[in-house]
Amino acid sequence: MPFYRDFNSYLRSIFGGRVQKITLDAGMTCPNRDGRLGRGGCIYCNPKGSGTGASDRYSIADQIQAAKSRLAKRYKAKKFLAYFQSFSNTYAPLPVLRQVYAEALADDDVLGLSIGTRPDCLPEEVLEHLESLARDRLIWLELGLQSSRDATLRFINRGHDVSQFTDALTRIQARGLPVCAHVILGLPGESREDMLYTARFLAESGVEAVKIHLLYVIRGTRLHALYKQGHYSCLEQREYACLVGDFLSLLPEKTIIQRLTGDPHREELIAPEWALQKQKTLAMIQACMQQNRLSQGSNL
Repeated sequence: MPFYRDFNSYLRSIFGGRVQKITLDAGMTCPNRDGRLGRGGCIYCNPKGSGTGASDRYSIADQIQAAKSRLAKRYKAKKFLAYFQSFSNTYAPLPVLRQVYAEALADDDVLGLSIGTRPDCLPEEVLEHLESLARDRLIWLELGLQSSRDATLRFINRGHDVSQFTDALTRIQARGLPVCAHVILGLPGESREDMLYTARFLAESGVEAVKIHLLYVIRGTRLHALYKQGHYSCLEQREYACLVGDFLSLLPEKTIIQRLTGDPHREELIAPEWALQKQKTLAMIQACMQQNRLSQGSNL
């Protein structure tokens, strides 16, 4: 029996077969970079917004076609979700968003959208449009929370607080759209109890899914500067694995887990080196949970 409810199984239950995410870069920006809220973004974010920069060279349609070919070979996938990942993908005028989403959905093999954004970038007109798309497509919103501690959000220069996340979640769910909350483990100054407090917060919030990320140091970020100065140290691999197990044990069994760790670009990663050992980390998480007799929701 799986030790957590994974996203692939969820998609299979809806569509009856493998559905793979296609990561897209739509050339968006962020209010924490363009000056509306601030400049430079969160302390861990690089100028690409954790993306590829592909929008500088390729259209959405081109990115989808290239990814379909690659993912079909690797996973035998024939159907896909278009995942707008880089920056804040509801932070543009509505006509621009309409065009971008429509271009992705024009591909017959794309069953829906997963849209990464911020809680403070969700005007009602955008939610209304997404609600209309959801009438015949699967539409997910992925909201960056990172931590449920306001002090942490201030330190990492997040630009919003927890109450804004809660407000956005309420407005999204009122329209029947599912939400995946992103959290980061290992943020500066956070204790183990702080991180598990975020798990309890999410359990009570009613989010449909959660993505768990490791905080790793990327070249050229403000976190990189803190790391070089000796003001930040990364979690150890086993420490992270067991922490994820404890985190999962506090989330309801029905919550879909979309990710258990991140995928840094090798050429950008400064630390920890073990962040590149994804399969080993996943095996460690399962081993920690088995050793501690944990499963998703077992400590609720």
